[in-house]
Amino acid sequence: MWLKPEEVLLKNALKLWVTEKCNDYFILQRRRGYGEGSGGLTGLLVGTLDTVLDSTAKVAPFRILHQTPDSQVYWNIACGASQEEITQHWEWLQQNIMRTLSVFDSSEDITSFVQGKIRGLIAEEGKVSLVQEDDPEKFREALLRFESWFCLPEKEKLVTYYSCSYWRGRVPCQGWLYLSTNFLCFYSYLLGNEVKLVVSWVEISRLEKMSSVLLTESIRVCAGGEEYVFSMFLHLQQTFLIMEQLGNYAVRRLIDKEMFPDDHILSDPLQITKRGLETHARNEAFRAFFRLPREENLLEVYESFLWVPFSHFNTLGKICVSENYMCFASQDGSQCHLIIPIREILSVEKPDRSSRALTVCLRGKRALKFSEVRDFERLAGTIRRKCGSTASPQHSVSNQVTSLSEFPSSLSMCVFLHLKEKMKEQSWQIHFAEYGRGTSMFCTKKTRDLIVRGVPEMLRGELWMLFSGAVNDMATHPGYYTELVEASLGASSLATDEIERDLHRSLPDHPAFQSDTGISALRRVLTAYAYRNPKIGYCQAMNILTSVLLLYAKEEEAFWLLVAVCERMLPDYFNRRIIGALVDQAVFEDLIRVRLTQLTEHMTDLTFFSSVSLSWFLTLFISVLPIESAVNVVDCFFYDGIKAILQLGLATLDYNMDALLCCHDDAEAVTILNRFFDSVTNKDSPLPPTVQQASAGSNDKGTSRVDISDLIREAYEKYGDIQSEEVESMRRRNKLYVIQTLEDTTKQNVVIVSQEVKFTAGHLDELYALFKRQHFLSCYWTANSPALLHHDPSLAYLEQYQLGLSQYSLLFSLLQPWGPGTNTHSLALWAFRLIDENHDGLVNFKEFCDILYSGTFTEKLKFLFKLHLFLLPQTQFIQLSKTLYALFHGDPEEESLFRAVARVTSLLLRMEEVGRRLQENTSPSKTSTSPLQPLSPATSTTSPFQTISPPETIASPRPDAAPVETVTSKLQVAHLGPEPSSPCKTGSDGAPASPDGSSNPSISSSTMETEPANTPSDNTAPTSPTDMEWSFSFEQILASLLNEPVLVRFIEKPVDTENLLDRARKDQLKAQMMKDVSDWSIPAECPH
Repeated sequence: MWLKPEEVLLKNALKLWVTEKCNDYFILQRRRGYGEGSGGLTGLLVGTLDTVLDSTAKVAPFRILHQTPDSQVYWNIACGASQEEITQHWEWLQQNIMRTLSVFDSSEDITSFVQGKIRGLIAEEGKVSLVQEDDPEKFREALLRFESWFCLPEKEKLVTYYSCSYWRGRVPCQGWLYLSTNFLCFYSYLLGNEVKLVVSWVEISRLEKMSSVLLTESIRVCAGGEEYVFSMFLHLQQTFLIMEQLGNYAVRRLIDKEMFPDDHILSDPLQITKRGLETHARNEAFRAFFRLPREENLLEVYESFLWVPFSHFNTLGKICVSENYMCFASQDGSQCHLIIPIREILSVEKPDRSSRALTVCLRGKRALKFSEVRDFERLAGTIRRKCGSTASPQHSVSNQVTSLSEFPSSLSMCVFLHLKEKMKEQSWQIHFAEYGRGTSMFCTKKTRDLIVRGVPEMLRGELWMLFSGAVNDMATHPGYYTELVEASLGASSLATDEIERDLHRSLPDHPAFQSDTGISALRRVLTAYAYRNPKIGYCQAMNILTSVLLLYAKEEEAFWLLVAVCERMLPDYFNRRIIGALVDQAVFEDLIRVRLTQLTEHMTDLTFFSSVSLSWFLTLFISVLPIESAVNVVDCFFYDGIKAILQLGLATLDYNMDALLCCHDDAEAVTILNRFFDSVTNKDSPLPPTVQQASAGSNDKGTSRVDISDLIREAYEKYGDIQSEEVESMRRRNKLYVIQTLEDTTKQNVVIVSQEVKFTAGHLDELYALFKRQHFLSCYWTANSPALLHHDPSLAYLEQYQLGLSQYSLLFSLLQPWGPGTNTHSLALWAFRLIDENHDGLVNFKEFCDILYSGTFTEKLKFLFKLHLFLLPQTQFIQLSKTLYALFHGDPEEESLFRAVARVTSLLLRMEEVGRRLQENTSPSKTSTSPLQPLSPATSTTSPFQTISPPETIASPRPDAAPVETVTSKLQVAHLGPEPSSPCKTGSDGAPASPDGSSNPSISSSTMETEPANTPSDNTAPTSPTDMEWSFSFEQILASLLNEPVLVRFIEKPVDTENLLDRARKDQLKAQMMKDVSDWSIPAECPH
């Protein structure tokens, strides 16, 4: 490999390098400890030094230096992993460079020419992906070591690498951590002790930072029951974030089967880079903080001061610019941020160049003044350019009109407003006057205080739209909802059926949903969303949430609020596995351990809180609180996100702490919490009694009432210090654990379904791990894997992981107990077709286990027999004989087994000949159905098998000839018909073809026979004996084989399943590398 020219000191290098060749301009050297005379203490010390210092010499122990006769400076220009590789580079220099160097007059010109030539070679052979790396030259060397040490496929994309220590018990191993798209790898070499780790990201269940007495900071990785600890990172936080992103990316792509069609950074696993991952994480954090549409990306960031008119001071923060928004967030603890849509900006002025100030003029006669803006000229130009290209009209919540005019703007708007309600409205009007109203409103501590006190009924829909970011989604997609409603009208699917079933279960006691008006609006919103996002479709709890949204928002607004909740604020909540809710429950348990230690000490098992709190998270407390109280919780949720729900959950447990500590079982604890929720009221609610849903039990004298405003205020006072960034970090940490827990549950369910297969539970677990890993191997290095493209999340757990023919064949070759044979490929193909009954080209784990070797002698033989039913009759018999011969190859009793098969073959042929003669004598003109008789009428008295040699001849093959050739040549002399050109000939629908080319959809016969290609009519000339069809039944073959003890012993021989599984586990990745997938694909003339 050519290297970027770097200076080396030859004087010191002579201690570690040995010169092999040299001339006036170049020197070829070999690293000490490698090649001839390698080994010993020198090799150990040099190898250790190369690993610790990350020297390329560890994997490339040969190098070429450039020198000039009158200079003491040497330049390293090439390295090689072998003598052949470095010799090719040396010869190229001799042929292409040496002659040219003689024309230069000075050493400087020679060195400059050589360096330019080497850089040109590097640019030509460099990979496109390396251009995106921070240091392409260093990355090329790291990539060389990565490929050499771990022997992964060339397509495996190295993302980054770090120096660190891996702890084996209490002993640290200094080495290098390599992070690729699909694997976490580590390599260390210390004094002859080589440590090599390769861990798949999808097998990791825990990834967290930790500290101990010995290690101040380290990263702990748990995978497959093993624990790996890495420490001594130069940038531990950066390393940890990259590992988190790669683990999350692998889970989303391989387990959740996401394709990332709209994300160019993640769409191709072969082009993932460290810089791309960092950009993706930055964009996600930017969108999450400002609640922006998923199309927005962070383009530019500027530090500046913003003049806050209501406080009369400048606050320090950052200006963040995306495609359609200009946002500001303070950094001085004032918790001030605002979002400015580009569509709202009228002009940008630069009043004072000395202070680097900008004034942004907005619609509504408002202006924002920024000062001390770094590169303010560039920012002004960017905003002006975007303002000129943005032609979307102004949108606001107040002037939006629902597309369905018959639906009122608010279903529960009560005209009996209390005095406190009017006071709340007045407080918000003052806030609007000071901080602005609409999308460009300042959000500060005062805004949160007003939210905690409760939002007025008249403003609730508007503020929900604003704080959730749904107002921006709706403004950038005018008419989108109407199009969805029209497109989904009359559509029928599983989602629409479930929606219809749940419509009348959504707030059934509320007057708004006791008429067709409310029910129809709810149906349209849910159906439109299911049409928009078929991956989610419809999930229970969406109906309850949407019902509440419709109470305070117009129909189109309710739709966009649902989009914001499902796709941005509560990701992965509303699907069949509710992963997002389970992750947040794990976060909730972690917070209980930290914040409610007294409760933790009393209840060591916190899974109870996970089961009882699931509805809290899925419905935002709507299902457990009266509606007039639950809407206050929803207010806080739209402002603070999931943090508000976690805070309220902690406050609920804290409020009931004494009662929970006295509980004796879970049922008693559930009763206490239910009684508490029934006692929660909203004394400020202006809703009439017919709408309020407070339980009558809350009026009992023995039950004290709890006002929802007081409960929320207490939650913010005690737990308001929980940061959103902390919650997101806990989410990422727990997601891998939740995913692996669900995967383990899936495995247990699949294994239970497959228990009828004759394997132990432990062996089934290992088989499932191999099967699942093989499924992932088909997805690792391609963005268009069939397993990813055709994944259906609605399938049962048994169908979630399936194998196509290529992957099945590779796993079949690893697990077959008879050793590698010449017909392994054919056996795999026939076995795959035998179990692929629906002809979709995929098999699940249970089908895979059913076909494996297990059972009695008869069951094993029947399995081999069935594999050959896809062939023509004569070919079936010939191929079965070939298969048996191939299975015996390498067996200690190979010669005896060959002779036994020859005797069985001869016996079967004689039985067939006797049957044929009996048929000719008894019924010469009719077709017999006896399995011992031919299928076609015969008129000749001469048997076509008279040319076959006696059994003694067949059973005594020449030493230099393969026994299979001896028998099959005799069969072919008997004119059994030509063997098909392709043993996998099939019909157009993928089923095995019959001799006439038609499709045979199923094979249920237990006899090796098929109908003749052309059945003669009464006036047809007699068929020649050589064209007759003949067959053997399974019972005949079984009876013949039972006469040969050596064959019975071989087939009955028990399989060492433990060693076979262990060998398959070790060789699985290596086999995938060595076998190209295209080698296993079905030939073009045999479509499946």
